[in-house]
Amino acid sequence: MANTVAFTKMHGAGNDYIYVNTLLYNIPDPAKASIEWSKPHFGIGSDGLVLICRPTTGDADYRMRIFNADGSEAMMCGNASRCIGKYLYEKGMTRKNVIRLETNSGIKTLNLHISPKDNTKVESVTVDMLEPRLEVPEQYDGSRHDGTFVSMGNPHFVLFPENVPTTEELTAGGSALEHDKAFPQRCNIEYAVPQGKNKFRTRVWERGSGITMACGTGACATAVAAITTGRAKRSKPVAIVMDGGTLTIEWREDNHIYMTGPAAFAFEGTIALPD
Repeated sequence: MANTVAFTKMHGAGNDYIYVNTLLYNIPDPAKASIEWSKPHFGIGSDGLVLICRPTTGDADYRMRIFNADGSEAMMCGNASRCIGKYLYEKGMTRKNVIRLETNSGIKTLNLHISPKDNTKVESVTVDMLEPRLEVPEQYDGSRHDGTFVSMGNPHFVLFPENVPTTEELTAGGSALEHDKAFPQRCNIEYAVPQGKNKFRTRVWERGSGITMACGTGACATAVAAITTGRAKRSKPVAIVMDGGTLTIEWREDNHIYMTGPAAFAFEGTIALPD
């Protein structure tokens, strides 16, 4: 059955993707596959499709390509990178506990935290997300929305409302901002509300996917925005509580952002390639 491929469904704090090992299976049209397979009820259901590939450079061990549920290719996904680290190690594709992963926004270093009770299992993963960039698009005049721009290899706009938005508010506000003329390449939108010292309850509207349970780069962007606006201290880790779980973010002295969080297998199966 040449037109059938094996897949693995995984999630990082509820941010769920379909993973395919392209060393074993060819996906001729990943954008189309992501659209069809990501549909709830009619497909597997997910936030998108992640391809595990051979790297294009000798500086990396593996490469990750990500396609959102709408078929657009993403630059980076922190949750997906953690899941890939767990996938590679637990499926015996590597024995390294430090993996260099090529992405469309650079090579990320994954530090796997192996279970002390079972050295075949990965408990969590810390990802070096590199340096954040505070970028303001030229088209943005600053008069319409009080937010902070942060690039984590992909664009984010972080707002700090008084209350956590409802799903209806998140859908309306997030969708409008994603497609705002200030963001010619669209944007990921985060709404963050303080929940104590260095802790924020955050909901995400992800570019190309809509509401997601979690967003790794979004958690990083939220922590950076909170620190730069004086809402959090850089000297301590920042806890970002999302719909699907909590991610821990550190902005260390090397100016890199380090994200730590869980990764989990959901289920596996086979599926036909789209016509």
